[in-house]
Amino acid sequence: MTKKLLLPTSIVGSLPKPAWLAPPEKLWSPWKLEGDQLSEGKQDALRITLQEQELAGLDIVCDGEQTRQHFVTTFIEHLSGVDFENRKTVRIRDRYDASVPMVVGDVARQKAVFVEDAKFLRKQTSKPIKWALPGPLTMVDTLYDGHYKSREKLAWEFAKALNEEARELQEAGVDIIQFDEPAFNVFFDEVNDWGMATLERAIEGLKCETAVHICYGYGIQANNDWKKTLGSEWRQYEEIFPKIQKSKIDVVSLECHNSNVPLDLMELVGGKKVMVGAIDVATNTIETPEEVANTLRKALEFVDIENLYPSTNCGMAPLSRAVARGKLSALSAGAEIIRKENAG
Repeated sequence: MTKKLLLPTSIVGSLPKPAWLAPPEKLWSPWKLEGDQLSEGKQDALRITLQEQELAGLDIVCDGEQTRQHFVTTFIEHLSGVDFENRKTVRIRDRYDASVPMVVGDVARQKAVFVEDAKFLRKQTSKPIKWALPGPLTMVDTLYDGHYKSREKLAWEFAKALNEEARELQEAGVDIIQFDEPAFNVFFDEVNDWGMATLERAIEGLKCETAVHICYGYGIQANNDWKKTLGSEWRQYEEIFPKIQKSKIDVVSLECHNSNVPLDLMELVGGKKVMVGAIDVATNTIETPEEVANTLRKALEFVDIENLYPSTNCGMAPLSRAVARGKLSALSAGAEIIRKENAG
C-alpha cells in the first residue's frame, strides 16, 4: 500500500451473487448461465460487487467470490485426481453432512484457477486487492480421500498446489492473499501437528501480505447450532494462536461482534495484524456505525491501532444483497468514527 491508512477496512470473502447469476441467499448455489454467458455474467457480477465495496468506502477490495460456486470446492474442481461425479457424503467440520468430491488419484494443479479473474479485478480498481484461497486443512476436510488415506499427506499436496496459485496471484497484482481455515477452529491437534506447517508451505516465497481467516462459519443453521454448544466463552483460538504467532503469516482474522470470543486472546498473536470481525454475518440486522466502532474500541485494548484491520466475521454469500450493502457501509462508517477519535 502506498500510504499508510489507519484501520483499512475489508470483508472476509464472499458477497451475495446477483439473482440472474445464481439463486440468492444460499450456499453452493448453482449457476443460472452457461458457457460464454456464464463467463461474461461472472465478470459483470464481479464489477458490480467491486462497485458496491467502493461505494461503501471499503479500503481493501476483493472479488466477493462472484466467480466461485463455493470457497473450497471451486479450487479443488480444477485439480487433477479429484472425481466430482462419484460423490460421497462426509461429515464436515464435525458439524454437518455434505455430498463432496472424492480424491481418486494424485492431486496436482495443472493450470491457473483464479489468476485470470484476479487480473480482471486488478484492471478495474486502483485500490489494494485481496484474494481468498481455501487453506490445506479445510480443503482436506471438504472431500473424501480414497487415494492417500492420510489427511496429512493430502494436505501437503494441496499446500503445493495452493503455493503455485498464490505465486501467480501475486504476479497478477494481488496485494493480500487470504487463506480460509475454518477447520483450524475444530481440529486443534492436526493444526499443531501439521496444519500450520502445511499453511506455511502454501505461503512459501510470497512477498505480498498473507492472512489466515479462522471463523465460526457462515450463518447457516448447522453452524449456529454448534455455536450454542460452545458455552459462555469461545476459547478455540487459544489452542492455535501460539502456533500462528510463530508463523510467517502477516494477518490473523477473528470473529468479534456478537461472538463469545474473549478479546484478550488477541494478545496471543501479538505483533501480527488482526482482522477484527466487527460485522455479524449470522443475522439480517444491520449494525449501526456506533456498534461497529464499539467493537473496534474493545479490540484496541489488545491490539495496536496500526495493526487493526476492521472486517466482517465471515463471508456474506447467504445474506440478501440489501443487507450485505448495509453492513458494508456500517463497517466503513464505524472505522471512520475510530479514525477521527485517534486523529492527530
